[in-house]
Amino acid sequence: MSVSEPSSHFSPHPSSVPSFPSVVAALRAAGCVFAEDEAELILSAAHTQAELADMVERRASGLPLEHVLGWAEFRGLRIAVDPGVFVPRRRTEFLVDRAAALAGPGTVVVDLCCGSGALGAALAAALGQVELYAADIDPAAVRCARRNVGDAGGVVYEGDLYDPLPAGLRGRVGILLANVPYVPTGEVGLLPAEARVHEARVALDGGSDGLDVLRRVTEEAPGWLAPGGHLLFETSESQVPAARDAVERAGLVARVVEDEEWYATVVIGTRPGAVGDRGGDGDGDGDGDGSLSQGEGLSGGTASDGR
Repeated sequence: MSVSEPSSHFSPHPSSVPSFPSVVAALRAAGCVFAEDEAELILSAAHTQAELADMVERRASGLPLEHVLGWAEFRGLRIAVDPGVFVPRRRTEFLVDRAAALAGPGTVVVDLCCGSGALGAALAAALGQVELYAADIDPAAVRCARRNVGDAGGVVYEGDLYDPLPAGLRGRVGILLANVPYVPTGEVGLLPAEARVHEARVALDGGSDGLDVLRRVTEEAPGWLAPGGHLLFETSESQVPAARDAVERAGLVARVVEDEEWYATVVIGTRPGAVGDRGGDGDGDGDGDGSLSQGEGLSGGTASDGR
């Protein structure tokens, strides 16, 4: 959910009890597009009048709704999201859908650049049971992910990409989720304030062309994937040729799947081999076109708002 630069603050009279209309009015004045929906969520989360006033004030000042509430909805789950931690985008549910179509119960799953751990937790929920590992370089994200991934029975490590992962995972990973930052450095300043001000830059900045982190991920991916295992990551439409090239240079078989409604583009790289390969992306066509239609949600930024 997006908000413009703050234009007003909410400060009810001490003797007044904030009503739904007054909360909506305060949020709308601050530029919140979905003011009614946000007001319902904030009113349901606040336990006292003082807490309600504080939550509305923080939202009106530009704090992402998910950071105000302390959670984000992602693929039917409430994912804990602490201040400063990257908020999972609803469009990224498409990536999890594609991963779920390629995996099954018991699959070894690694969630790199995990942020809140939303992708790994959602995939575990979809499959019922997986062997789940996650990693992020940001200590705040790791603390947050340990709550979400821990609830799914997984383990979270702190460190740079593959560095903190147990060596015993090499050659065993069936699904490698890599929600890498892919915004070019020069474009980070153009992101909505909710992202550039309230989310860690390390979760947004992908280097000069946005693909620096991705190239590092693809280069090492074959050593971690099981035969037939899959690497999945999100990118922008304009970056597809270079992203695909990085996947193929690593020796993986690349294909691209898209969701036109959410403007989501996912690249899948498969390690050649039969073990764990289900022979496609689960949408019934050989070229991996794979468009899905998903309902509108409260959070669902465009491809330019971060990972």
